[in-house]
Amino acid sequence: MPTCPYCQSTALSKAGHNASESQRYTCKKCQRVHTPEPKPKGYPPALRKQALRLYLEGNGIRRIGRLLEVNHQTVTNWVNAAAIHISPTPPQPATAEVIELDELYTFVGQKKTNVT
Repeated sequence: MPTCPYCQSTALSKAGHNASESQRYTCKKCQRVHTPEPKPKGYPPALRKQALRLYLEGNGIRRIGRLLEVNHQTVTNWVNAAAIHISPTPPQPATAEVIELDELYTFVGQKKTNVT
């Protein structure tokens, strides 16, 4: 049985679990709640690396999420975080000699109602 880290009493009672499903205890002497062995939060780096490899092989975000049993938004966050570290934004030229416009520009320019 663990002891209280505050008063070193062994009079503890179970007090549920925290968000990472680690057992919590309440000290009967000082009434403080603590977790003696908290579990780490988050996913292991190996799983993140595997998700990035699957993405680079051409698998979709949702498919990777299903294969690794991870939410697809988490996979998207991992890919975006890796993309920032891999390649910074490309340099933009100071001036441009030729600018191309498509039909959207002419459509917006000829609208009868003005949106401001």
